[in-house]
Amino acid sequence: MEEWINELQKWLKQADQLIHLIGEVPTVQFYVAIGVLLLTSVLYLLVLVLKRTKSNTIVFAGLSGSGKTVIFYQLRDGSSHQGTVTSMDPNVDSFVLHSESDKVGEVNPVHVIDVPGHSRLRTKLDEYLPQAAGLVFVVDARDFLPNCRGAAEYLYYILTKASVVKKKIPMLILCNKTDKVTAHTKEFIRKLLEKEIDKLWTSIKNCYI
Repeated sequence: MEEWINELQKWLKQADQLIHLIGEVPTVQFYVAIGVLLLTSVLYLLVLVLKRTKSNTIVFAGLSGSGKTVIFYQLRDGSSHQGTVTSMDPNVDSFVLHSESDKVGEVNPVHVIDVPGHSRLRTKLDEYLPQAAGLVFVVDARDFLPNCRGAAEYLYYILTKASVVKKKIPMLILCNKTDKVTAHTKEFIRKLLEKEIDKLWTSIKNCYI
């Protein structure tokens, strides 16, 4: 019991000394110190929040008729659309992927943006690239050859955008309609896209020489 009393007396003595020291600090300096402490705490919490806040936006791009919108609907609700679904306005929605809707436990939704592929509407892509966590470039594997040049130009346009280069946004090239008999293989599509992009890069580089 005596030990507890001695410890309490020591603590009270230290507290009294601390109060005495605080009383000797000028009022202005005291409040400045408190303000700095609070500001530091707020900034620290803000940094933690920003670090934890990550974009969940996935942007779909590609030529018109490549199948972006059909894939958008399939991911959202599993619906199977027949033929081509042409979009003149972006399809934007946040949802849990249909393939994960039956999973047990918490499943985070994704924010998916399907940008129209028409050449006059591609500028809308610039509005969504800064918030993108990932890009999906959709290619029609069945009708790839007649659209190879156009797909390569659009892909080159995306890859050279400052927002994509600066943020190093990961990109997936999705070969759609590969289940069709006349579809080209992903290796064939990759090689031709690389070849066309190399041509574009060479022609643009020569313009500055």
